[in-house]
Amino acid sequence: MDGKNKEALKEIERLTAKADEVQENILKEILTQNSATEYLIKYMKGSKNMLEFKQSVPVITYKAIRPYIQRIANGEDSSLITSHPITEMIRSSGTSEGKPKFLPSIEEDLDRNMFFISLITPIMNQYVPGVDEGKHMYFFFVNKEISAPCGLPVRTASSRLLQSKHFKRQARDPSNDNNTSPYQAILCSDISQSLYCQILAGLIHRHQVQRLGAAFASILLQVISVLERNWVRFCNDIRTGQLDLMITDLECRSCMSTLLSSPDPCFANEIENICSRASWKGILCQLWPRAKFIETVITGSMAQYIPALEFYSDEKLPLVSNVYASSECFLGVNLKPLCDPSDVAYTLLPNMGYFEFIPLGEDGTMLMNVGEEDDVPNDKLVDLVQVRLGCYYELVVTTFAGLYRYRVGDVLQVIGFHNRAPQFRYICRRNVILSLDTEKTNEEDLQKSINVAKKLLEPYNVLLVDYTSYADASTMPGHYVLYWEILFHGSSKADDQLANIAALDEKMLQECCIAVEEELDFKYRICRTHNKSVGPLEIRVVEPGTFEELMDFFIDQGASINQYKTPRCIKPEGALKLLNSHVKASFFSPRDPKAATPTIVDSTNVYNVIM
Repeated sequence: MDGKNKEALKEIERLTAKADEVQENILKEILTQNSATEYLIKYMKGSKNMLEFKQSVPVITYKAIRPYIQRIANGEDSSLITSHPITEMIRSSGTSEGKPKFLPSIEEDLDRNMFFISLITPIMNQYVPGVDEGKHMYFFFVNKEISAPCGLPVRTASSRLLQSKHFKRQARDPSNDNNTSPYQAILCSDISQSLYCQILAGLIHRHQVQRLGAAFASILLQVISVLERNWVRFCNDIRTGQLDLMITDLECRSCMSTLLSSPDPCFANEIENICSRASWKGILCQLWPRAKFIETVITGSMAQYIPALEFYSDEKLPLVSNVYASSECFLGVNLKPLCDPSDVAYTLLPNMGYFEFIPLGEDGTMLMNVGEEDDVPNDKLVDLVQVRLGCYYELVVTTFAGLYRYRVGDVLQVIGFHNRAPQFRYICRRNVILSLDTEKTNEEDLQKSINVAKKLLEPYNVLLVDYTSYADASTMPGHYVLYWEILFHGSSKADDQLANIAALDEKMLQECCIAVEEELDFKYRICRTHNKSVGPLEIRVVEPGTFEELMDFFIDQGASINQYKTPRCIKPEGALKLLNSHVKASFFSPRDPKAATPTIVDSTNVYNVIM
């Protein structure tokens, strides 16, 4: 390991060993710099005292800070919320709540984020020596830039990084030619053309690629889907040495012409022989035989895609989930990247922002007792080093850019410590729920239920590719609807897939319905069996490619492909209409779920933990 990597690891040790001291200094620095802002003066009257901050500044959601952000977007000064000039607005994906948020960003944020990213390779090098050698086939994308009324650029967090001077300098450095994707292809705002060129570049470098990756697991499955539909075109490009005419972007054509410098029919035949096989099980290892691991987020809602990635890699490539980040703030790193996906834990780096936590109980049963817009008493939050092993928390951040005691919406569980810094398991986004009556189903509970149900598909060689849900209140009583896209092993042809859907075993899918219901909590089952206020759960099987179209829908609405996560609860009417237009079969629970026995909870304890 070289000196640069050793220094990075030493810095992680220093930061985590003095996590309490680092956090205290971060908050002092934020208050010193921003005490004269309109927002903090409102609550602290110019004070820079940390105790005053914790007693006086409220815990907020985006709704509370949005008016200040809107004023800045309309041309007022950044000093409303921060002493630093706001250089741009960061747009969140918007897939969790149906619409994006716009968050302030300052130049110093970029430096912090680049420091954060610089730690990833040194961590990986401890487990996979030479990880920074060879080629990295990592898929990057940028969105079309828009501007706020005042002229500030509005970008996604990933687009900001990719368009920054740091990334440009690295991308244009001949000694840093590790990524397979040409920089011009990455910057192409036409996602379909960018993706085509990046896949083609990855195929051209297939014998040099040592790591595969994308921001989220869902993106990699999108890559496989595009490859599956277009491999004949890719082979033809390589065979003739000419880029397909469907690529019209001049920058893309220019950079790809360098890679396609001459016809190579033998190389094209290699790829054709692999892609024309009846089954694509293990296709990633066959196309990129030197790859050592897959690098992507596989926690939270992304855990759904683990079986698909294991299928396409034949379980030979470790799935590595390196980082935990949000549009608000870069947060934590995985110090044991080769761990089992179910054991992924992120160590929050205490220099990235000031972190506090809303307690949610020791077993997660308190999860739904604090609503997204409920007031949270200031004195009930705990600091980073005060969290307790095994307990659940909602993350709250304070940043230099003007977010103060801001509820990110992520639910985390403490599963260990590295020095003094806690290590968290990501559980879910707390604002993704289904509810028709008194029951409330969060993302984690829905995921667990579907994990049980999808095991019933395995004997039939059927894989659940993706899913989402909807609380349909148009029926009497209302009922939960699950949209499932499924894949039949052994066939990659769309016509065969549709034929198999038409011949689905009705009993099998009905059993999947009841399996989901019997894994949901007792409140749901009470509503189903006793109150009859919720009707039988329904699974609607959609045709292949539907969730790809759903992603396109959200991207057209302004979401970033880098940040896109399939929403586990559908809200926009247009997205729901799209899903319903692709339904090929529908199945309902054949009976009520087994009766539920409620857990008795001491209301005093609930009050003490939450209030």
